[in-house]
Amino acid sequence: MPAQLVNILYLISAVLFVLGIKGLTKPKTAVRGNMLSATGMLIAVLVTLTDQQIVSYEYIIAGMLIGASIGAIAALRVQMTAMPEMVALFNGFGGGASLGLASATYLSILDGANAVVESANPFGEGILGIVSLTSIGLTVLIGGLTLTGSLVAFVKLREWMKSSFSLPGGPLANAVLLLAALGAIVAVCLDPSNTTAFWAIAAIALVIGLSLVLPIGGADMPVVISLLNSYSGIAAAFAGFILGNTVLIVSGSLVGASGIILTRIMCVAMNRSLLNVLFGRMAEGGEAVDADEVYGGKVKSTSSDEVAMLLETAQRVVVVPGYGMAVAQAQHAVRELADVLEERGAEVEYAIHPVAGRMPGHMNVLLAEAEVEYDKLVEMETINPTFEQTDVAIVIGANDVTNPMAREDKGSPIYGMPILHVDKAKTVVIVKRSLSPGFAGLPNPLFAMDHSLMLFGDGKKAIHEVTQSLKE
Repeated sequence: MPAQLVNILYLISAVLFVLGIKGLTKPKTAVRGNMLSATGMLIAVLVTLTDQQIVSYEYIIAGMLIGASIGAIAALRVQMTAMPEMVALFNGFGGGASLGLASATYLSILDGANAVVESANPFGEGILGIVSLTSIGLTVLIGGLTLTGSLVAFVKLREWMKSSFSLPGGPLANAVLLLAALGAIVAVCLDPSNTTAFWAIAAIALVIGLSLVLPIGGADMPVVISLLNSYSGIAAAFAGFILGNTVLIVSGSLVGASGIILTRIMCVAMNRSLLNVLFGRMAEGGEAVDADEVYGGKVKSTSSDEVAMLLETAQRVVVVPGYGMAVAQAQHAVRELADVLEERGAEVEYAIHPVAGRMPGHMNVLLAEAEVEYDKLVEMETINPTFEQTDVAIVIGANDVTNPMAREDKGSPIYGMPILHVDKAKTVVIVKRSLSPGFAGLPNPLFAMDHSLMLFGDGKKAIHEVTQSLKE
């Protein structure tokens, strides 16, 4: 295939990637954006296979069949509540693929050179050789830490590891490990045959991944997921330099840049420092808060019939979804309740916090699955000023994102975190199984306020009972 045609097709792929990411910024165009990006990747893969003059496709076809089978089974079996864990695994596999590619390239080039001319630099002379070796080293470093960091994130999201702890040295040790890895990359650039330094890069990278994510608690997992997604993209971009593949550089750079932007948005939404997350530093907490002092004798429970009576006269209702809604798979029941309320003339909207759930956009995906209209999903900045005109706010499984301590208690670990101002609604109904805290481990004073009512039970069952009572 002529080089000019290859470059034109790669350019078309890159444009489709950009248009695809642009489409993902809005729910209405997200499906089209996915299709555009997928088409761009299909073109890129076909052109690469043709351009590289692949004669034997046995291994490629075998890999595609095995990968497609695993992916199809996982996609069909995964629950919506487990989607964050799947995303974490995808990030890890992406980093692992870049790590494997860089290692295989380094070893194959080095072995081939040793068999021919032992004194020559097989990676190129001068600047070219330095760029090639640096790209390989950085791909191994970023790919390795993405792999182990993503696996830790997966384990934490599965709640197989509920505690968080730092390896000895904390952020300072992370900085020392990073400097050691960079030093090993320099050693490989000075002596390409120094395989000890090369494997040292890989080993240090795997340890850094563990050290970065182990200290980070469950409440910060949305930030970690978006950050690791960015790392996997950066690793892919460096892999593109190794292969001399333009479209891989472009696509990896797009993923890396968009991931960093999303991470920054998540940090602002959670009042976290990006540098602290990057170096695995835990948020500093204040004094422990006694739940008995917050809730003692103040919590008022309610029933589905009483909630239905409140909703009968409500003109404006705001639903606040959280991870509890995902666990109970209550999104369809919520949609049914909203339909009944709208038939009775009430206005219903959904308050979406950027980090509700366990990954960015988690609530948007769940509600879209229940075919909730996109226009009714209102972002935090837009919905907050309207809570004072809200008759009833229904909180389903959300905890930290509605906790007034973030606004009022300067000693709280979540102080300064932007929250949904649910407490300003005229009546608040909280649907939860118990008074258990959220990821931050803090009691929520909202539950004990005079105008708050607790509807204890499974979210799906409780909302369904409210709907039935309202119909009757």
